[in-house]
Amino acid sequence: MNDILSGLQAAFWLVVQLDADLVEITLRSLQVSVSALAIACMIALPLGTWLAVQRFRFRRGVIALLNALMGLPPVVVGLIVYILLSRSGPFGVLGLLFTPTAMIIAQIIIITPLIASITHQAMRELWAEYHDLLISLNTSRWQRVRTLLWDGRRALLTAALAGFGRAIGEVGAIMVVGGNIDHATRVLTTAIALETGKGDFALALGLGFVLIALAVSVNLAVHTLSGTERGSRW
Repeated sequence: MNDILSGLQAAFWLVVQLDADLVEITLRSLQVSVSALAIACMIALPLGTWLAVQRFRFRRGVIALLNALMGLPPVVVGLIVYILLSRSGPFGVLGLLFTPTAMIIAQIIIITPLIASITHQAMRELWAEYHDLLISLNTSRWQRVRTLLWDGRRALLTAALAGFGRAIGEVGAIMVVGGNIDHATRVLTTAIALETGKGDFALALGLGFVLIALAVSVNLAVHTLSGTERGSRW
């Protein structure tokens, strides 16, 4: 109980004093996670919607694979990205290992299947409602996809927020490809792991509470800006 109270006190003072290290780590966490989320959404949202609309021979297999990839162990993803970006790997010449870019790549691989799978589930139900209308209008495949993406944007917001939550809380893959380098690749989750290893539980809890507050604040801000709480649509 004392550790929790000390953690709350540490978090309070870190925020009130706008601790320089905390601000830097928090901004880097947001930079990495938001960048990964934006790229993942550009891939996953159209993909999930296309799978709901299109019928092809191996569709069930693709959907099953997509759902299976939701459970990818983050450390394994980090290991694969590490091998690809290492000096002896095929992309080693780019020099991306132990940089925020490598962390973004790892997060994209982790959250894309999650967002695509949630999108597919939501768009499948919407497609059942719109199917006859869009077919009768003789719309093209991509017109159908765009229509579903627009009309189902509130459900897609949930998918995006799920992806953000997974990204901002990721530690295993980030630690492997980022290295937890101070003033370079250290983010909130890796800082928490470091402070816990050092036995500074109060500071680790403080950083943890800051991470939770950050995730909750982003979710509330997105819901407020999108107006999902208006008109009994929450």
